Amino acid sequence: PVTDIKRKKSKIFTKSEIDRFLSSADDKEFLMIKVGLILGIAGACRTDELVNLTVDDIEDVGSSLIVKIPNTKTKIPRIFVVTDVGNMLELFRKYLSLRPPHVKHKRLFLYYKAGKCSSQPVGKNTMGKIPSVVASYLKLPDVACYTGHCLRRSSATLPADAGVDITTIKRHAGWKSTTVAEGYVENSIENKTKIANQVLVGTTTSAITKTVNVSESNIPSNINFENCTNVTFNLNVNK
Repeated sequence: PVTDIKRKKSKIFTKSEIDRFLSSADDKEFLMIKVGLILGIAGACRTDELVNLTVDDIEDVGSSLIVKIPNTKTKIPRIFVVTDVGNMLELFRKYLSLRPPHVKHKRLFLYYKAGKCSSQPVGKNTMGKIPSVVASYLKLPDVACYTGHCLRRSSATLPADAGVDITTIKRHAGWKSTTVAEGYVENSIENKTKIANQVLVGTTTSAITKTVNVSESNIPSNINFENCTNVTFNLNVNK
């Protein structure tokens, strides 16, 4: 008999968990893991795409990194950017500077230990364990559920939680199918809470800018906001 087994999806990282790992984990032990996490999340990278990244695929333009993924599972080349958020570019440059001068291949990821890189390229198994290493460091539950797909799923869920539409997410990760893309987006509590607020309270997460012109003689003593999120209020006083 054929048994229908539903595969359990990989868990994902939240933005705060990513930031906490990057800021608190010791570079001497985790620098390669940090760079893999940054590129994997920024580019919705599959494990083999990270493994096959070369130094020629990444252009450092000062304010950001431009990363090319020429060979993908869907045959759709991708380009993504890593911006200068936190110390992400600093971590990448630090790791790249440790590359031994005698390395003959161009693979980006080299085995890293005690603050030094060897000439041996990182394999798929090691790369695929990056999420579980991060989860273990952060002492998250169910570490084994943070599989190699974690980075790609996290990269789809984070923009979805921020309100990015599915078409943009598909383009970002190189998916052709909307159904497949939606399958990678975690139904997170954060996203469900936003939907609940929209349905039950009538709030939205759209940015709103309100400008009010008043004179010095009629400046209101108080301004009340109700059921508002992500609102910018500009008060112009006419003298």
